[in-house]
Amino acid sequence: MSNAVQPSGAYGGLAGHSVQHLSFRVRQARYALPIDLVREIIEYGEITTVPMMPVFIHGVINLRGNVVPVLDLAARFGFELTVPSKRTCIVIIELALDDQQQRIGLVVDAVDAVLDIAPGEVEPPPPFGAGIRTDFILGMARSDNGFTIILDMRRVLSLDDIRQLSLAAAQGA
Repeated sequence: MSNAVQPSGAYGGLAGHSVQHLSFRVRQARYALPIDLVREIIEYGEITTVPMMPVFIHGVINLRGNVVPVLDLAARFGFELTVPSKRTCIVIIELALDDQQQRIGLVVDAVDAVLDIAPGEVEPPPPFGAGIRTDFILGMARSDNGFTIILDMRRVLSLDDIRQLSLAAAQGA
């Protein structure tokens, strides 16, 4: 399809091959990110706050002896901070940043499922009306239940954010 989004290999090497995505909820909206970024999903627990961080950087957690910065996706999208519930969890992702692998925790309201999304099911982001900044959106996956917003984690986590997260991890160590 001419309007399908296929950015930088995010949807597989061969056209027509689906890629698995983890879907989750933030403020009732359904989001997803490629499963190859996800390292694990953990129960929401104690997060150590780090002073002088942006409001969306929740703090840090100790994950098997490693300090992992935690970002509240709701706050990053401009909503109020997440109020933890029974389904709130932290999705641990790993991104290559500045030639290093960086683990980051993402606070989400709930994890839904693993979805197989084919390139032809992905529409370009709308110019407005998605509820979050459109530059955070890699694409919109169609399904029988509506749309799932596929996040571009490199844009959600800008270079300045990465520096702040690295600083938070260093201060938490």
